[in-house]
Amino acid sequence: MDGPAVPGDAVVLDGPVPGDPLRLLPGLARALGRPGPAVVVRTSGSTGRAKATVLSTDALAASAMATARRTGAVGQWLLALPAHHVAGLQVLVRSLYASTTPVVLDPAARFTPAAFAAAAAELEDPERFTSLVPTQLQRILEPASGVRDGDAVAALRSFRAVLLGGSAAPPRLLAAAREAGVRVVTTYGMSETCGGCVYDGLPLEGVRVHLERAPGEVPGGRPAGGAGPGRIWLGGGVVAEGYAGDPGLTARHFRTAGGVRWYRTDDLGELTPEGLLRVHGRVDDVVNTGGVKVSAGLVAAALTAHPGVRQALVLGVPDPEWGQAVGAVVEPAPGADPALLRAELAGAVRAAHGPAAVPRRWAWPAELPLLATGKPDRAAAARLLEGRG
Repeated sequence: MDGPAVPGDAVVLDGPVPGDPLRLLPGLARALGRPGPAVVVRTSGSTGRAKATVLSTDALAASAMATARRTGAVGQWLLALPAHHVAGLQVLVRSLYASTTPVVLDPAARFTPAAFAAAAAELEDPERFTSLVPTQLQRILEPASGVRDGDAVAALRSFRAVLLGGSAAPPRLLAAAREAGVRVVTTYGMSETCGGCVYDGLPLEGVRVHLERAPGEVPGGRPAGGAGPGRIWLGGGVVAEGYAGDPGLTARHFRTAGGVRWYRTDDLGELTPEGLLRVHGRVDDVVNTGGVKVSAGLVAAALTAHPGVRQALVLGVPDPEWGQAVGAVVEPAPGADPALLRAELAGAVRAAHGPAAVPRRWAWPAELPLLATGKPDRAAAARLLEGRG
């Protein structure tokens, strides 16, 4: 068996959509009009391995309806993300179920606050929604110039919900959104769960979370909860069929237990006492430096808490003495002096996580390298730290 079979009329998204992404709507409508696999989203993510994720009509419908229930309405969407990635695809899918036509931000142009404001002005439905990545929100609320575009901020306020995903948003950015009156909803999910399925830490209706804290532990055993982090499993009707053409990878990541379809993610997380999911970062996002294991996600969080940092990515780089060294790629805030900032950041990390966690290699790009999804480009970041950027 080669993984889930894909009908000939399924919509296959294996790269950027040329021209107007709205041209996908008729094919999507046909595929969603019947049961079974409807869309294939091809993505390599941050690992570099291509995966063709098969999403069924039932899964996409469950995701769209759960989003509508959580946000309290259906309406018109502004498409500001690439349509061949799951977050952009979902804007089209939700629009079809809402019987509205989305407004498209030019996918070939660089995202700017002015372009966002102009596109938002074309929306006609009073109930309006959009999906953004943190970098886009930051360009509106924390522009490099230090001067906000008032029309863009007003446009943000007009949305019933601004879904924010793709990567972790700095707490400072979320606070700026709240202060500006923007209704931001942080999302966690991936192509294998039809995009975001945990909003503001709380699973959508019909979505379940299990934390794997011991090797071989699978959903259906002890319930999620308890103390400490674990590998995140996501379950429910939003979970994909598997990977086309890759039965081995499908078997490693997908499972049905107790009548629930589950996906085993590559992320670590924990549940707060209130039952909210807090994502720590990737399972393999641990730097072993001189025998001490350092969580790259926790170091990055310490860096982005500093007001002089716009964005940061932390990863391990080869080191002849320590095996691995902690490396930090930091996009400084306008006017910040990297030399002074480095000393302050090193002190903050040392105080929070100990001396081994302090980055030994630093890079200071004007903008953090990103993938088309808005996620940090780890390969490009590694090249910067190795002096090959």
